Amino acid sequence: MIPMTRRPMTRRNAVLGITAAAATLARPSILRAQSAGRIVVVGGGFGGAACARALKGAQKNTQVILIEPNAVYTSCPFSNAVIAGLRDIEAQQFGYDKIAADGVTVIGQAVTTIDPERRSVVTKDGVALPYDRLVLSPGIDFHFEALPGYDEAASEKMPHAWKAGAQTLLLRRQLEAMADGGTVAIAIPANPSRCPPAPYERASLIAHYLKANKPRSKVLVLDAKDSFSQQRLFEKAWKELYGDMIERIGLSQGGRVTSVDPSTKTIVTEFGNYTPDVANVIPPQRAGHVAELAGAADATGWCPIDPVTFESKLARNVHVIGDACLGGGIPKSASAASTQGKACAAAIEALLAGRTPEPPRLTGVCYNTVAPGYGFSLAGNYQPRGDIFAEVEGGATSPVDAPRELRAREAAEAEHWFQTITTDTFG
Repeated sequence: MIPMTRRPMTRRNAVLGITAAAATLARPSILRAQSAGRIVVVGGGFGGAACARALKGAQKNTQVILIEPNAVYTSCPFSNAVIAGLRDIEAQQFGYDKIAADGVTVIGQAVTTIDPERRSVVTKDGVALPYDRLVLSPGIDFHFEALPGYDEAASEKMPHAWKAGAQTLLLRRQLEAMADGGTVAIAIPANPSRCPPAPYERASLIAHYLKANKPRSKVLVLDAKDSFSQQRLFEKAWKELYGDMIERIGLSQGGRVTSVDPSTKTIVTEFGNYTPDVANVIPPQRAGHVAELAGAADATGWCPIDPVTFESKLARNVHVIGDACLGGGIPKSASAASTQGKACAAAIEALLAGRTPEPPRLTGVCYNTVAPGYGFSLAGNYQPRGDIFAEVEGGATSPVDAPRELRAREAAEAEHWFQTITTDTFG
């Protein structure tokens, strides 16, 4: 593993930053008077942080404000390795000091109100922030109503670990406490979902942990889909590395989970019930709550956008990037969110200057590690087609029958990609 060290923002620094930012924004200033515009970005993940940094880098006299309630960001990519005991959670954590040093005002507050008509965002402490353009990168929230029996309380017994952090460590502890011979069930929802291949990577790495520590155990995958991204690559790796340790039940075989009972740790499917020793339930998803505050989410729970500018179809002067938007062919992933953030920054820069934004060409890459030294990838290129992004020529996926040398090289490339994107985003 490549060692990763970052100095996260301290609680004291975060509080001082909030106070200073609030004081600056509450009164007229020379900076505001000379500003080429004020852009507020809500959400400090890969999309929002990349967008804020790109905006500030393009025009130094543009005020860029990044609002993120967490002083430390915990990355979802590579968090499956934490669950499997291959990586420490600290390697996933990043602060916002470098972004602030670039001139972005970082405010550590939650957003409570968004008024697109008045172009105003209100934070939890009551500070109202006017904006010329607003960028939302809220990630995902869970659509609990779509899975009866599952809610925040249930996640403490049947963790989702689909937002990295405490849930990641909870699932890891449950695996460590499970007796040899136990069953780990992973419930996978239908698309759209954050990082569609990630549940299958998780099944792989959990199997790796079990093979090394509890070899009589098994992994049961209950899937609301019949097919999934890079399926042939995963299934070949499972057979080669884990034999019959992983069993997958797809949609047509009754794998879709219809409800759960956390009191007995029971998972109910269309064809039968399961009571595993460890239940990893990934619920259906929708855009983060901030999108609803702005009126940017439609009846699907996701946010329709203009794919050239990322401007919301439902809220003027509001742009939506990352997992929350209806992106068409482009997957909901860290790589896609980062490239969308940069493209959105370029579009906003053009709009503020009175120019017509150029249609973006986005790239996205997804690495999956199924065991230490065994990885594969999927890369794609995307351009606006109508109201969505469509995949265009130039993409590639790992060959199914590649030698182990290539698998090892791609596993190393995955580590390098993670180091590069986190450095590029958080400094």
